[in-house]
Amino acid sequence: MKTGNGVKGYSFKDIDIQDREVKGYFSAFDNVDSDGDVIVKGAFTKSIQEHGVGSNSNRKVAHLLYHDVTRPIGTLTELKEDDYGLYFVSTLGTHTDGEDALRMYKEGIIREHSIGFQYIPDKIDKSDDGIWTIKEVKLWEGSAVTFGANELTPNLTNAKSQGDLDKLKEDIDERFEVFIKALRDGSYSDKFNNMFEYELRQLKKLTESLYTFEPSTNTHIEKSEEANINYSKFLSQIKF
Repeated sequence: MKTGNGVKGYSFKDIDIQDREVKGYFSAFDNVDSDGDVIVKGAFTKSIQEHGVGSNSNRKVAHLLYHDVTRPIGTLTELKEDDYGLYFVSTLGTHTDGEDALRMYKEGIIREHSIGFQYIPDKIDKSDDGIWTIKEVKLWEGSAVTFGANELTPNLTNAKSQGDLDKLKEDIDERFEVFIKALRDGSYSDKFNNMFEYELRQLKKLTESLYTFEPSTNTHIEKSEEANINYSKFLSQIKF
C-alpha cells in the first residue's frame, strides 16, 4: 500500500505578463504516470473544500517553486477540478522569487507544474496490472518546475526508432537554448543561477546517455562529428 508524500507533474496553460497571472493545471486526471499512479476526478475535492481559495483555513494550498515551502511565488485566486484535471489561477508576487518566476514563465524555462500531497491508504485501489488508482489525496501545494525527469526518461526508455531519439535530441537542444538565453540575460537572482547550473548538468547527463543508448529495434546511435562539434560549442558557452 502506498503511504507518505508524493509529487506529480503537469504543464501550464497561459500567462498574462501585465497582470502577473498564470493559468494552468497542477495535475491531470486519468493519466498513468511513471509511478504507475492514476489520479481520478474527485481526488482533490476535500482538500479544495478544506484548504482551497474560498476556505477559512489559515493554511491554504500554496503556489511554490520546486516544492520549497520557503519560496512561495504567488497567491492562488482559483483552484478547482474540471474534466481535465486540477485547474489553477495564480497571481505572482513582486518579491524576488515572484519576479524570477515571472521571467521564467515568460521565457519558457518553466513549462511544467507538480503537486505536493499525501497519500491516503484507504483511498487507493490497485489493479491486477499494477496500476494504482488514487481516489483522494491531501493536497498541500502546487509547484512551478522547469522540467521533470519523468517527462524525459520515458521518452528515452521507450524509444523505438531513430526518429524517436531524433525528436528527443531536438527537445533537449531547445532546452539548452532556453537556458543559454536565460544565463546571458543576467537578470536572475543568484539562487536561480545556481538552479540553472543544476538543470544544465542534468541535461548534460541526458545528452551523453543518448550516445550510448540503443533503441529497442537495435538501431545503434553513433555520436556523429557534427553532434560532437555542436555539443562542444554549447559547453564552451557555459561554466559549471
